[in-house]
Amino acid sequence: MGLLSRKATCNSHGQDSSYFLGWEEYEKNPYDEIRNPKGIIQMGLAENQLCFDLVERWLEENPDAAGFKRDGKSIFKELALFQDYNGLPAFKKALAEFMSEIRDNKVTFDPDHIVLTAGATSANETLMFCLAEPGDAFLLPTPYYPGFDRDLKWRTGIEIVPIQCSSSNGFKITKPALLEAYQSAQNRNLKVKGVLVTNPSNPLGTTISTQELNLLLQFIVSKNLHLISDEIYSGTVFQTPAFVSVMEILNQNYKHNDQIRKQVHIVYSLSKDLGLPGFRVGAVYSNDEVVVAAATKMSSFGLVSSQTQYLLSAMLSDETFRRKYIRENQMRLKKRQRMLVDGLEKAGIKCHKGNAGLFSWVDMRHLLGANTFEAEMELWRKIVFEVRLNVSPGQSCHCSEPGWFRVCFANMSEATLDLAMKRFKAFVADSTTVKLNSSRIRSRNTNSTSNQLDTKRKSVAKWVFRLSVHDRTSESRDR
Repeated sequence: MGLLSRKATCNSHGQDSSYFLGWEEYEKNPYDEIRNPKGIIQMGLAENQLCFDLVERWLEENPDAAGFKRDGKSIFKELALFQDYNGLPAFKKALAEFMSEIRDNKVTFDPDHIVLTAGATSANETLMFCLAEPGDAFLLPTPYYPGFDRDLKWRTGIEIVPIQCSSSNGFKITKPALLEAYQSAQNRNLKVKGVLVTNPSNPLGTTISTQELNLLLQFIVSKNLHLISDEIYSGTVFQTPAFVSVMEILNQNYKHNDQIRKQVHIVYSLSKDLGLPGFRVGAVYSNDEVVVAAATKMSSFGLVSSQTQYLLSAMLSDETFRRKYIRENQMRLKKRQRMLVDGLEKAGIKCHKGNAGLFSWVDMRHLLGANTFEAEMELWRKIVFEVRLNVSPGQSCHCSEPGWFRVCFANMSEATLDLAMKRFKAFVADSTTVKLNSSRIRSRNTNSTSNQLDTKRKSVAKWVFRLSVHDRTSESRDR
C-alpha cells in the first residue's frame, strides 16, 4: 500500500494542459525589453494591468488605509488579531456596492448573502462542495476557461459535461445544445446538478445575451437544477451590448419565486475588474441561506486577510474613486482590445466580435495544415517556440472546432503588444510564402508529371500507328 493518497499521486489536476504548458515555456524564456528582447511574450495570462496608476494614486492620497490606521491611529493589532471568517462587515458592504455599481445599480446585493473566499477559484470549488456529490455533473458551455478542469473537478470529484457551442451562430447557447448535453450526462449515468456559465465569457470575450439567460433559467426550472453565473469579468464590458447579470433577469421574471432564486448563485472576484489577483479576493453570492452558511464554514480553509479587507473596504467605499475607476478601466480596455484586433487584421487574422474581457477569441483556422486538433497543436507549438508568443489553443478551452485561440491584451504595455503584432504579421507572411512555394512546387510537379504522360501517350500513339501501317503492308503482300 502506498504511503501517499490517490489525490497526491493522481494526474487529474489538469497541469498537463497546453494552457499551463505554455506558461511553463514562457517562464523558461520570458520576454523583457532590455534583458531578453527575443523572449516569449506572455499572451496567455488574463491579467488587467491597465489601471494600476489609478489604484496607486488613491493609495498615495489615502495613507491611513495603506498604513492600517483609523483617524491617524494604528489599528494594526486589531486587524492582526481579527479572524472571524464571516469577514469585515465594512468590506462586505463596500464590495456589495461595487458589484451593484458595475451593473449600473440595476440590481442590489445583500452583504449578508456574500461569502468571502480566497479568489474565484476557491468560490467555484466551494459551490461545487455545497451543491453536488462526487460523481455528479455540471454542464458547461464550450469553449470554457481551462482552469475549470482543475477548479471544479480536482478535489471535489465533480464531472464536467460540455454544452457544445458552434462558431456558426457565434458560440451562442441554444436549447438543443443544452438538451444534448443533459442527455449525454444521463447516457453516462451521471446525475446533473447544474449549469455553470461565465458571463462575460472566458475565452470568448462576449456577454451572454438576455435571451440566453432566459433560456438557462427556463432550463434549470424544467430540470430542477442549479445555475452558477461566474461574473468575475462583469466590470470589463467596454462596449455594447451592455452586461446583464443573471440577478437582473431573476428580479424581472422570478421576483416572487423563492425556490428558483435559491437555485441561482453568483461568483465574483476583484482579480479582473480591479486588477488585484494577488490579493486573493473572491466571493460567493447566494439567496439560499443553507448554501451561505455552509460556504461560510468552508471559507475557513481560504480566508481573505483582515488587512486586505480593511484596505479594500476604504478604497471601494470611496464613491468618487469607484466611479472614475470603472469608467476609465472600460475606456482603456476598449482602446487596447482595438489595438489587438486591428493589429491581427493587418496580419490577415480575424477575431470573434467581442465586447468584454481581457482577451480576444482569435480565428486562425486558415493557418492550419489540416482541419484537426493535431494541426492546431502543431500551429500552437510554432507560435510559442518560433514566433515566441504564448497563446492559449482552443483545444485547451474544449472548443469543438480546431483553429481558435485565446489571446490576451491587458497584461502588457502598448509597446509589447505592438511587438507581438509585428511578430504575428511576420509569421503569417512567412507561412503564406511557404504555402505559395509549396503550392508552386506541387503545381510544377503536377505539370511535369502531366508532360511526361503526354510524351508517353504520343510515343505509344506513334508506335501503334507504325505497327498498324506495318500490319496493313503485310496483309497487302499476303494477298
